[in-house]
Amino acid sequence: MNWELLTDEAQLDLIVEKSKKEPVVIFKHSIRCNISSMAKARLEREIAPAGVHFYLLDLLKYRSISSKIAEQFRVVHQSPQVLLIRNGDCIYDESHNGIEMDEIAEQASLVK
Repeated sequence: MNWELLTDEAQLDLIVEKSKKEPVVIFKHSIRCNISSMAKARLEREIAPAGVHFYLLDLLKYRSISSKIAEQFRVVHQSPQVLLIRNGDCIYDESHNGIEMDEIAEQASLVK
């Protein structure tokens, strides 16, 4: 799994543009949360679906970006949380123990 770090609000515009060509996943992660660490480890143990780009947001360092994500993609903030972005919209989100690579792959394959 190759994470691209999400460290600047301006990257959200790039994510929207990128999502018009391929699905994009944002994983909101807190290093202080055991559930978040377990969810991240589960994702990293699995094979990421081809053609899906993964971003990692450190919630402790970049809380303002998390707030912007909630506003822009109209989701309620959770931690940990995964969002699947396609064509500029959040088409799927999940949190806590519901975060699974198989489900991300399935959801990504449903929308072209």
